[in-house]
Amino acid sequence: MRKHWLLALVLAALVYAVTPALAQDNSGNEQQTPPPAGAPEHGHGHMDPARRTEMLTRQLKLDQDQQAKVLDILKTAQSQAESLRSDSSVAPQDRRAKMMDIHKASNDQIRALLNPDQQKKWDAMQSRRQEWMQHRGEGPPSDSPDQH
Repeated sequence: MRKHWLLALVLAALVYAVTPALAQDNSGNEQQTPPPAGAPEHGHGHMDPARRTEMLTRQLKLDQDQQAKVLDILKTAQSQAESLRSDSSVAPQDRRAKMMDIHKASNDQIRALLNPDQQKKWDAMQSRRQEWMQHRGEGPPSDSPDQH
């Protein structure tokens, strides 16, 4: 009986010690950690444009010309998003709408660069991302390779 109490106490202490560290870790890494594959880029405006370009290159098999153009698009979108975030005159709901416009425009520009096969993969990725965003509180979509 004593062993059970001791085990419970140790587990409780571990949970207590780890939970704040995880919460702090998640808040600090939110902008740098890639989302589950196909749940992209979440707030993918938060991901480094070079890292996102590398990820898209692997997933879509982008050629060098496409890589350069995608990187430019993502850098521009990131710059626009940062400007918007720093503009305190924009109301939060307007900021969110404008952020979504930036995101949509960059996605449309990227999709336009892709060949038909890449577009199919892109569309599937975007669908999974939409699903993930809608069910964010429930975790990543069930077809995510990040789930073991």
